[in-house]
Amino acid sequence: MDISNRKLINIKDRNVTIIGCARSGMAAAKLAHELGANVFISDQGETKEELIQLNRLGIQGESGGHSEHIYEADLWVISPGVPKESEIILKAQSKNIPVVGEIEFASWFTHSPILAITGSNGKTTTAHMLYEMCKTDDIHPILSGNVGNPFSEVVLNDLSQPDEKRVHVLEISSFQMEFINHFKPYISLFLNLTPDHLNRYDDMDDYVSAKMNMWSNQTEDDFLVFNADDELLSKCIDSAKAIKIPYSLDSDTDGLLFRLNATKIYNQEHAKLINLDEIALPGRHNLSNYLGSSTSASLLGIASSRIAQVMSTFCGVPHRLEHIGEINGVTYINDSKATNVDAVKVALDSFNNPILLILGGQDKGGDFLSLYPHTHNKVKETLTIGESEKAIVSVLGDAVRLTTCGSLKNAVEVAHSHAQPGDVVLLSPGCASFDQFTNFEERGETFRELVQSLKVHG
Repeated sequence: MDISNRKLINIKDRNVTIIGCARSGMAAAKLAHELGANVFISDQGETKEELIQLNRLGIQGESGGHSEHIYEADLWVISPGVPKESEIILKAQSKNIPVVGEIEFASWFTHSPILAITGSNGKTTTAHMLYEMCKTDDIHPILSGNVGNPFSEVVLNDLSQPDEKRVHVLEISSFQMEFINHFKPYISLFLNLTPDHLNRYDDMDDYVSAKMNMWSNQTEDDFLVFNADDELLSKCIDSAKAIKIPYSLDSDTDGLLFRLNATKIYNQEHAKLINLDEIALPGRHNLSNYLGSSTSASLLGIASSRIAQVMSTFCGVPHRLEHIGEINGVTYINDSKATNVDAVKVALDSFNNPILLILGGQDKGGDFLSLYPHTHNKVKETLTIGESEKAIVSVLGDAVRLTTCGSLKNAVEVAHSHAQPGDVVLLSPGCASFDQFTNFEERGETFRELVQSLKVHG
């Protein structure tokens, strides 16, 4: 199947194989089926309930392993959890079967503008900020991508109920950009680049290369908004054809739409956007995220008054520095979304009180030793959990007070017994959740329930 020209792509009566039966795979299967394709979905794990649901729609599939039937295809759509070097993908490519990601696939069937956000840290918070800013009478945004709402599902719904005012706000991960042909945002927003997912990529260059695919199809008619405070990022976007618009905490940076001084954020006409003390989310990292989302919203024509309103009312998203509660003068913070070491650094720098840090999970190749300067003066005790315990102990065990807890339940109980009034118990794992939980959301909800249980039992 030739997919070189997006305008000519037609999957009606074509054999489309979907690899992966998680939410994005399910959504892609339904979209392909609606468009008249002969769909076959295959998952390495056991997904019987999902297959039953798809069978009712006339979609065939298999679970518990991949049969040779997956290669009887004109096109493959893969879930982001499938690594690009997987044996089945290499075999499909050797058979000249086009392989695309779910984000790429869904983008073929929408003509609405796309605002795509990526970065190593802050994606989810910024995507929600931008979504809120765009909610106006003239623009009807919808949030999807790496936030749990599959892009294919949104596109499928829009096919049945078109909306001329639709704008897609997409949170994008590096995994989702590994198989890109035509995906082209109108506005690409790049937040930062720090080491992440090094258990999947050969090195940092390989990881960055996947991220940079997000602007690879942009033209002079599109915009690339980027964090000019990130030197590596600034170099990596140098060859992009899109109009580059920086944002920065440094008011001396050239080309900014918004600048800040000691008391306020102001625009190019020196008109005040908002006073800094009116901004809802504290922290310099959040201020940077606000500037990125504000710059992107402004390029889309969103009024400054709407931007300022969101900046003063948006209080963050669940599992990202989320205040869970206070027990006996001890504050409990859910930062389960912190799945890499640099996100933990941001979290630690957000508090002045002594911290009991719950750290660990499924190791993604993070440099735990780099946490030491951040833990030295702030962290009262580190409580480790999950598969990465040995790795954390080996590099931090002699440098900080550390207790191995194994499970999140044990860590919360130890934190509760060791914490004093004024302390902060911070779940900021710096690791993936898949060793003990389905996802970071489940880990965060479990933390919430454990803290609530502490309240009940004193």
